[in-house]
Amino acid sequence: MNQQDKATPTVRTAELYGAGHSRAWRWLEMTTYPWEILGDINAVIAAIGDTLNPALYDHPAEGVWIARSATVAPTAHIGAPCIIGEGCEVRHGAFIRGGVLVGDGCVVGNSTELKNCILFDGVQVPHYNYVGDSVLGYRAHLGAGAITSNVKSDKSEVIVRCGEHRLATGRKKCGAMVGDFAEVGCNSVLNPGAVIGARSTVYPLSSVRGTVPPDSIFKSGGGWEIVPKR
Repeated sequence: MNQQDKATPTVRTAELYGAGHSRAWRWLEMTTYPWEILGDINAVIAAIGDTLNPALYDHPAEGVWIARSATVAPTAHIGAPCIIGEGCEVRHGAFIRGGVLVGDGCVVGNSTELKNCILFDGVQVPHYNYVGDSVLGYRAHLGAGAITSNVKSDKSEVIVRCGEHRLATGRKKCGAMVGDFAEVGCNSVLNPGAVIGARSTVYPLSSVRGTVPPDSIFKSGGGWEIVPKR
């Protein structure tokens, strides 16, 4: 293990997400960093879709699978490829653009937009959220208006920052990697390449860059600081 490997454990797939809780886990666990799966999401969804039990899933369009136990509002738009897991609630005006894997028991709220992303089981993005080119871990929650920004203003490659270290993603579109049980406060922005560690909390109205370690609090207001949870 080289020096950079030792310095960047908090952004590794195995540190952010517990085993299971996503139908994409067997692909994710083969990655070192979770953003590595972003370029393969469409193929992953297609492979999973072909294995789903037709007694449990409707297949209303090519590349679209919706659990019969899910509740989908008639005004929601669901583009291919997409899987909506069991027991999910997709509310009015939701815009799912495609390349989206929604786990079991998730809430996709009114006017929420999803694109090229994985939501583990139990994720809630319930009010006016945007999630693009991102991976949200088990039971992660975005407060109202919180978004993942996935493109830099100069359209250059997104770099993930972890302390003094920089990790190239090889992608011009890369949103946020949000760990299991993380809480992101209302109207916060997770800037391109942001990483929120497992069980960490981001205060409302925050603009997050770089990496928030696990079990931490990102505090904003007159500047920002990161403190351990007690």
